[in-house]
Amino acid sequence: MKTSKIFNMVSVGVLAIAVVLAGVGIHQWIQRERILRKIIERLQADTRVADVLVTKSEFDEASKKIATTIKFLEYDAQGKPLEPKYFTFRGNIIQFQSLVIRFNDKLVETGDRLRGKSAAFFMKAFVLEGPSTQEFEITKASEVPGGYQVSSKANEFEQKLWKEFWNYALDPKKREHAGIKNAQIEAPGSMFLPGTIYTLKIEHDGGLRIDASPVPEILKGEKIENAPKS
Repeated sequence: MKTSKIFNMVSVGVLAIAVVLAGVGIHQWIQRERILRKIIERLQADTRVADVLVTKSEFDEASKKIATTIKFLEYDAQGKPLEPKYFTFRGNIIQFQSLVIRFNDKLVETGDRLRGKSAAFFMKAFVLEGPSTQEFEITKASEVPGGYQVSSKANEFEQKLWKEFWNYALDPKKREHAGIKNAQIEAPGSMFLPGTIYTLKIEHDGGLRIDASPVPEILKGEKIENAPKS
């Protein structure tokens, strides 16, 4: 038997004895470790909130820029897709302006039903180009964002959360009372190219990020149509 294995076995034995001597049973110690692991998992977890796919990309001779059409598919709190939106830009460096609210770590650790992960409100998609900047609205400021809404009808908490966003962002007392760590505008962006799926994710204890992955081989070159209804 290798020395490292012997050392590991001895270490585990010593730890177990130390735990018992400290008045903590092995079962209780294991239970505590499981709880700690769950807390860490919640803090490190993320959730997909939207997918973006380039549906058309071509060079525009008039503007000498790439015309890029994207499909923006947002998901609700249960992971179900909402109605897709299509935007066409002159250029392919696209950003998504969002309001993001982070909740206190304790709420994330315990998996609070409404505040167990950061919340994001997509406002617009845009391409920065000085005076020729292009932008498209995703969600109206007065609406409860569909991607965050956790019930079939917007509840009082959700309505207040977004209506008073700037109060939470600027008033420490209001943030503390609501269990909010901070509230701010974020605008993650990327170069959007054909043949790639871009996934926007909200980190449960953080903000938004964009992950890119190749379109599955089986879908390349295929035009997907809805199946006929029976």
